[in-house]
Formats: sequence, structure tokens, C-alpha cells
Amino acid sequence: MSTSKPIDIKRVTTHIIQEMKTRGEKISCLTAYDYSMGGIVDAAGVELILVGDSASNVMAGHETTLPITLDQMIYHAASVVRAVSRALVVVDLPFGSYQGNSEEALRSAIRIMKESGAHAVKLEGGLEVKESITRILSAGVPVMGHLGLTPQSIYKFGTYTVRAREDEEAQKLLDDARMLDEVGCFAVVLEKIPSTLTKQVSESIAIPTIGIGAGPHADGQILVLHDMLGINKEFKPRFLRRYADLDGIMHDAIAQYVSDVKSKSFPNEKESY
Repeated sequence: MSTSKPIDIKRVTTHIIQEMKTRGEKISCLTAYDYSMGGIVDAAGVELILVGDSASNVMAGHETTLPITLDQMIYHAASVVRAVSRALVVVDLPFGSYQGNSEEALRSAIRIMKESGAHAVKLEGGLEVKESITRILSAGVPVMGHLGLTPQSIYKFGTYTVRAREDEEAQKLLDDARMLDEVGCFAVVLEKIPSTLTKQVSESIAIPTIGIGAGPHADGQILVLHDMLGINKEFKPRFLRRYADLDGIMHDAIAQYVSDVKSKSFPNEKESY
């Protein structure tokens, strides 16, 4: 696979994402959940913005991703879409909106596309959700898959540890990835799996792989925005690289504001009418 100069992209599409894999150009992806952050992330140059069901954790304070609803996902997605002019915006189908009922899956995907203006949806699972994926694709809605650690199934797994270390689970993941490619998904997230398996999957399928905790061999990488900016300080997995300490910066700024108000130094004469 050749690597060449990055192409100048005015608007990222699923076709562009595929072209980037073909060219050997890595794909950058981050989450966003609101208008302000969506605009900042888009302007910084990422190709993919995921409006993730991780909003359940970082925006609403839930322990898992399970409680967030379809209506809430649409609200977050619409807020992000209004801020974005370049990146491809993908939205998670939340728990309960697609599992076990392909007609419900299609209704959920159509609602997201129509009501938020997003460009694609993402859902977790392999063969067990194939019918839902094919039905959504049949309506012309682009689908991103998600294999490995699937947070919506956390109570089934019982742990957030690395998945697919054993041969049987690794083979199933590889088979599922090939299936997602064959039915027409435009990309697949690989979460918290061995780096060697990521390499095998990435070389075995035509569509791009987007890794999180899956090593350097994926075609792209994704992190949760609040984690990589240091807003969420409690989450400290090995795969997370913090690029800022916004928790500390924001705390100091707010504390200084409180101090200025109490000392009557804010507002001053120049800040008054």
C-alpha cells in the first residue's frame, strides 16, 4: 500500500475515507457532542466526527452507554452537524434501537439521518446484527461497524478488558469484519483488541479500520474528545494519550473569575457601559 501526500479535502465523504485507505493515508477521528466542540474539532482537520453514545458517560454522567435514548442521540447529533462544514459526521445508534429488529433499526437510522442531518450511522456487532445492517444499507444510509469491545454489551462481557485474545474469538472477529465489508459497510471501528489482530483485519478487508486501543495498524484512530483533552481525568487506559489538561486550565480560570467577582475587580470601568 502506497503512502503519498495527503489530498486536499473540502468535504469528507465515505468515498474519500475509502480513498485514504487505498492511498495509505491515516484517518483521524474524534467524538463531539455539541455545537461548540463540533466546530472546534472540525476546524482542526479531523476527517471523521463520531457523535458517540459515549455522550451517556461524558455528557450525562451515566456509568455505561446503555441509558442514552434515540431522541437524545438525535439532539446531540443535530447540534454537532450545525457546526461542521468539512468532516463526515457519524452517529451511534443507541442500545435498544436496532438489536433484534431490523425494521426498528431502519426506522432509527432514518430518524437520525432526517432529524439530525448526519452523514452515516454506526452500530455494534457482527453476524448477529447483519439483517439490521443490510436493511439500513438498502435505504441508502451509510453504515460503520464496530467490533471487539462493544460497550453496549458490557453486561454480557462483564469487563472492559481486551477482547479477542483467544483464537476462537479472534477468528469470529475476523469473520465478522469480512462480513461487514462484503455487505457494504464503509468502515469498521476496532476497539480494544490485540495489535496483531488489528493488522490482520486491516489487511484482510477493503474498507478502512478505525482503532481505539487497537494499536498502530488500523487505517485510522479515534479517541473520546473529553478523554484526550484531559477534561475527564478519571479514565486512564493504556491506549489514551492526553493532549491537554483542560480540567486544570478550566478550574484555574473559573477560580480566578470567582476571586475577581468577590474582590470587586470584575467588572472594571473598561468592562462597564
